[in-house]
Amino acid sequence: MTPERRSGEAGSRPRVRRGWARGSSRPRRGASRTREFKDPSFRRSLALLRAFRHEQDDPESCYALLARDAADQVEAYGGAVKGRTVVDVGGGGGYFTEEFRRRGAHAYLFEPDTRELGEKPPDGTVIADGYLLPLSDGAADVTFSSNVLEHVADPQTFLSELVRVTRPGGLIYVSFTNWLSPWGGHEWAPWHYLGAERARARYLRRTGRPAKHTLGENLFAVHIGATLRQVRARDDVDIVSARSRYWPFLAETVVKAPGIREVATWNLLLILRRCPP
Repeated sequence: MTPERRSGEAGSRPRVRRGWARGSSRPRRGASRTREFKDPSFRRSLALLRAFRHEQDDPESCYALLARDAADQVEAYGGAVKGRTVVDVGGGGGYFTEEFRRRGAHAYLFEPDTRELGEKPPDGTVIADGYLLPLSDGAADVTFSSNVLEHVADPQTFLSELVRVTRPGGLIYVSFTNWLSPWGGHEWAPWHYLGAERARARYLRRTGRPAKHTLGENLFAVHIGATLRQVRARDDVDIVSARSRYWPFLAETVVKAPGIREVATWNLLLILRRCPP
């Protein structure tokens, strides 16, 4: 059941109805290892690639690094998050929420799938659907969504909800893995280029267990060109940046090349700013 929306003044800290009362913001393994990477750069991309390769055996270090990198990107485009309200939509285990809290933000995790939360989700986590967030209009200074868009059947409705809960002038961070990216098939990539069912069957043969993702159920073929056209047609947001999240050079240039961008971008990052009403 999705929590009901709460009314409130735009820009106020979000008030939520249901959440987890366990724990508090806690350091993750590897969180103390602070490294500053130029973005974009080969060094940064290589570090992230190495982390991704150990996602299964060391998820804490992988996602702690990814969370620091994403928070750096948010602050590069929108300034320091300290004292601001950050809404993390679909943030799974809460790595991003915790990183924003370590930087002084009032950060809140909204996650629809309890299986993604892990044993100790951040204090105040809310079980909520991204299509209908239990927040008043304009409640967030920053609305953050990392690698969620490819998992929703209706990306435009999802984006509209992110915009709704962001205050005018606030920042919206959205990234997703596009279908034709080498990572588009997720755990069964890059064999998705030969067809989703064939790729899933290969994954089952290789690992002995069914794949987590099924095309058309919890993974959808989202494309960069179509997404950019839909976002540009909106009158409630301005595009601050459309770039590759991980590409080591010319991160914005690669997104401007039709066709090539669908493969080379890897992961599209959209930085949007909510327009005044």
